[in-house]
Amino acid sequence: MKRILIINGHPDKESLCFELAKSYKKGADGAGAECKLVNLIDLEFNPILGSGYRMRTELEPDLLMMQQEITKADHIVMVYPTWWATYPALLKGFIDRVFLPGFAFKYRENSPFWDKLLVGKTARMIVTMDTPKWYYSLFMKNAGHRSMKTGILDFSGIKPVKVTSFSPVKSSTEVQRKAWISSVEKLGQELK
Repeated sequence: MKRILIINGHPDKESLCFELAKSYKKGADGAGAECKLVNLIDLEFNPILGSGYRMRTELEPDLLMMQQEITKADHIVMVYPTWWATYPALLKGFIDRVFLPGFAFKYRENSPFWDKLLVGKTARMIVTMDTPKWYYSLFMKNAGHRSMKTGILDFSGIKPVKVTSFSPVKSSTEVQRKAWISSVEKLGQELK
């Protein structure tokens, strides 16, 4: 049985991202996967890595639980909006606090290289944005997608990472949003 962890990084419980995350879970549950959905806004943690990597900051119980869930997962689904070309502070703070040396990666002594500690997992990013896809690609160079995919997930050994994005949300119709939600449920059914 495939174990899937869905991480919703949108802080607004009435957002399209919440609907997309629930829809993916519905599809994956229907396909028989062991599926857990976590809304980061429901967790209690300080999103600031106060001392950087210089000094260890003790993890709150919710972050310890999330490290366990990431460890158990075969497939990780990140659902979030694009804000200022990347992702919300809530999600960035979560990554800063959870994807730590010794958990997600390990630097090698006297080497520019590192060990990827989350090898064997795959991921899907489900991203909403108001910017049209063509503009985001051409002028923003897919900044947030590249940061999440390459700078965080692949850096930690998670691959392949597939990207599904929906835009522009602000001018979308109810019919378009329902179609997006339905397409995400299908991704969940296909366990992708």
